[in-house]
Amino acid sequence: MPTKEVEMNKPCAEALVPIDAEEAIVPIVSEESETAETEDIPRHIQVIRPSTGWQILNVRELWHYRDLLVTLGVRDIKLRYRQTALGAIWVILQPLLAAGIFSFVFGRVAKLPSDGVPYFIFAYAGLLAWNAFSSALTKSGGSLVANAQLVSKVYFPRLILPLSSIFSTLVDFGVALAMMAVLMVMNGIHPHPGILLMPVWLMIVLTIALGLGLYASALMVTYRDVGYVVPVLTQFLMYASPVAYSVSAVPGKMRFVYFMNPLSGVLEAFRWSMLGTGHIQWGYVAWSATFAVLVFIFGAFSFRRMERKFADVI
Repeated sequence: MPTKEVEMNKPCAEALVPIDAEEAIVPIVSEESETAETEDIPRHIQVIRPSTGWQILNVRELWHYRDLLVTLGVRDIKLRYRQTALGAIWVILQPLLAAGIFSFVFGRVAKLPSDGVPYFIFAYAGLLAWNAFSSALTKSGGSLVANAQLVSKVYFPRLILPLSSIFSTLVDFGVALAMMAVLMVMNGIHPHPGILLMPVWLMIVLTIALGLGLYASALMVTYRDVGYVVPVLTQFLMYASPVAYSVSAVPGKMRFVYFMNPLSGVLEAFRWSMLGTGHIQWGYVAWSATFAVLVFIFGAFSFRRMERKFADVI
């Protein structure tokens, strides 16, 4: 077989390479040229791949972007309180006005029972938990559309946007809770040991709201009319929950159907923790906690499945 002498780019290195009719001789590149080419390539490259399988939450990725989560949460708080004339007074004024209306309509006109406490405080305690649910659902549901420019231009875990809305909800709840403490002192209502369970009820309420908000926010990217449907359904749900009235006002034959609403058991438990009124239905509270876990898993999984097209559709 004929041979051809090829000079290699190494000192004192010669080789006889056989020539085949169907193959070409591959040029040998020197070590110096390889080094020069690799210097132009970034050393650290981040590869972004779509999620696969049944992964619901990438906790490691969320922890990596924890600074962004805190920054967006603080931004929402500043925008809510900085550029308003009354600031935190709005957070107190809204439930006070609503409690006054409920006290007149349901307490004076309809004369519904308030379990031995003034109807105004009774209604305010129900609104305290309900406003946390409504605020978390509304803010998380519209978080993607409200940050459309950020979603379409920068990569980050999109789940951070709904999660960051919880910060302002907790601040609003804290301000309204301080007003609740003032009302309890003015009316001589003393807290009882059940108040220690209040964070548990609040966590269940926020989990339900966040699960529904994740699904609503993912749908709202494609169907903007979801933003109009959610407030209407939320308003209907408030009157189907023990916010302005007690469970004792519900006829006995309909209580089983009434407690199928997952918010009924946990809202009644929340009012019991605050005022010591009524009784905790532990079976229905367990149903509320189970539903909270299931709806959060469903919402997070649906969010992850639809996340791939957010930047293209929004």
